[in-house]
This record gives sequence, structure tokens and C-alpha cells, in this order.
Amino acid sequence: MSHWNIAAAQYVPRHNCTGVHVKHHLRFIHAAARHNCDLLVFPELSLTGCAMDAALLPEPPDEEALFPLMQAVQTSGMTVIAGTTITTRTGREKGLLLFNPENDRPEHYLQGSGACLKPDAARLSILRHPTDVCLDPQAALFTSPQSVTETRWRDTISSLQHFAHRYAIAVLMANARGGSALWDDQGQLVVRADKGELLLTGYRDRRGWQGDIIPLR
Repeated sequence: MSHWNIAAAQYVPRHNCTGVHVKHHLRFIHAAARHNCDLLVFPELSLTGCAMDAALLPEPPDEEALFPLMQAVQTSGMTVIAGTTITTRTGREKGLLLFNPENDRPEHYLQGSGACLKPDAARLSILRHPTDVCLDPQAALFTSPQSVTETRWRDTISSLQHFAHRYAIAVLMANARGGSALWDDQGQLVVRADKGELLLTGYRDRRGWQGDIIPLR
């Protein structure tokens, strides 16, 4: 694919009401669709919100709650990656939901340290640990859903920029608390956001990556 439009949704999920989060996701999806985006990535735990106690993650949403998102994805033809929780044998963990317009249900993944994907975005390749890297040679983007504060933000962007340069892959960070960013496959910063609810967009063509910041209205 010579052209690829991607976006990161930047907002903080401040509560644990899945229904409200779903409606907010729809606003971002509709905004990204207006800008002809092929892929939209949300921050970690975007659908569930965080827990007051980090050891007690919220309950994951059921399929009925996610149905409006699946409909919006199929209508727009856009792939969406949202943050959720996943119940495992040992408890709840941070996870990702991949909404693909070709499927009737989202696919569930453990979040790991991020996900690689090809422009067709049919499946995600999850990196379990930052030091355990085995990239798909056809992967064109590494996505990193985050919710880091200013105290961790500089270390996070430094490590992601280094990752982009070292593995020659574009990196898109969707950070709930501000500073979402896109780096190209040489580790050069394409665009970075300040705080606030917004879409950070990236556009790849034969000349490379370009970016923009779009306030959510």
C-alpha cells in the first residue's frame, strides 16, 4: 500500500463506565473517518478506565457493549485498536481489542509492550517484552498504547524513538495524558501533540510520513 492514513486518539478515560467510553470512542472514530483514516489507535485501558488500585483492573466489556463500535468500524471501513482488560487464569491484565471491518467480532490480545501490524491490519503481532523483539519483516508500524504521566513521558518517548531507529519501523504512540507522537522508520519525529483531547494523524505516501494535530470537536 503506497498510501496509509493512521491516527492516535488522545484522551484520558477518567472513570469505569464502559457505555460512556464507547460513546466517546465513536466520536473519535467518526472524526478519524472524516479524515479518511485507515487505522485508529486508542490509549491503554481506553474502554474500561483505570482502577484506583493498580492491582484491581476493571471488568472487561461484553460483546453487547462493544457492538456499536463494531458497527462503526464496518461502516467506516477503518481498523481500530482499543484498550481493554482481559480476564486470564491468574486474574485481569491489560489488553487490546482489534476491530477489523472484515470481521464480525473484535479480536482480543494481551497488551504486552506494544503491537506490530501491516497496512492490511488483519492481525496484530504483540511484543511481550521490550527486550524480546522479533518483528514481522512485513510489519510497517509499531503501535504503543500508553497512559504515562509527565514523570515517565520523557523516558517513554526516548525508548520509542530508539526503537523506531533501531528496527527501522514507524512508531505511533497513543498516550492518554498528552504527548502522543509519531516517528518515521528512521527514528525522526514526524508529529507530537501537547495535552488535550485530539487526534494525532499520520499520512504515509511515497515521499514518507507527514503528520497533523486535529482537535476533537
